[in-house]
Amino acid sequence: MEKITSENIASEKITTPRKRYLFFDIDGTLLAGGYGDSYVPDSAVLALRKCREAGHFLCIATGRLQALAVDCMHELGFTNMISDGGYGITIDDKFYGATPLPKDQVVRLVDECAAKGMPWALQVDNTVYRSAPDSRFEDFTHDIYMKTRVVPGLDPRDYDAIYKVYIACLPGEEQQLEALPALPWCRFHREYLFVEPTDKSVGIKRIMDMLGADYADAVVFGDALNDMSMFTSDWVKIAMGNACPELKAKADYVTTNVDDDGIYNACVHLGLFQD
Repeated sequence: MEKITSENIASEKITTPRKRYLFFDIDGTLLAGGYGDSYVPDSAVLALRKCREAGHFLCIATGRLQALAVDCMHELGFTNMISDGGYGITIDDKFYGATPLPKDQVVRLVDECAAKGMPWALQVDNTVYRSAPDSRFEDFTHDIYMKTRVVPGLDPRDYDAIYKVYIACLPGEEQQLEALPALPWCRFHREYLFVEPTDKSVGIKRIMDMLGADYADAVVFGDALNDMSMFTSDWVKIAMGNACPELKAKADYVTTNVDDDGIYNACVHLGLFQD
């Protein structure tokens, strides 16, 4: 039986009845609209239902902490999820944990932040709270992404696992941190950056291995630069019409915008169900 490859997917529908493993980014891929007024297009809801009825495996692929994404996962009708930047796995509503950051590098980074007066916070468990040694992080960021609890004397050396580090600094100021380049990091807010895993392909491969599935049977859907890590040659890559140019350049197929039946049209193109 012919495998799906980057070479044949762009112009041919999948007509074999094999089970597919579908991995969806959330914002800009499944969800249309802006922050605070996002919604799932009706056509996407229909496409997901038809994919489930056809027997395919459906999974969310997000960089969010599992505790911050699980409600969204359920609202979207999913029970499987890659979270924590690719390092957390949930299958059939069972969370298999997340891989922490390398502790020695985190300690060096936090020590440097403290020495240079940059407020910081840690994610030491899978909850909606991050921990900070004082109120300076919250005072600087006024952040509403998640709650910050003050833990006097907080020290990364006291924890076996640290999943994220949050550093309060304006764009460009992170260049002062010599320990930062050794760790994966990204910035979603002007006031602070995230030190966290950023490779969704790690989670995809872990799930496929756990399920004993062939990587070639996976299909990934994304729209933004943080989806670039899952756009590898191991499987089929679908970029939304509203995706960034860099992602479109790596896609095997570019569908329409998320709010213009993008998910449905991609599924029809792939032959994942009968239109």
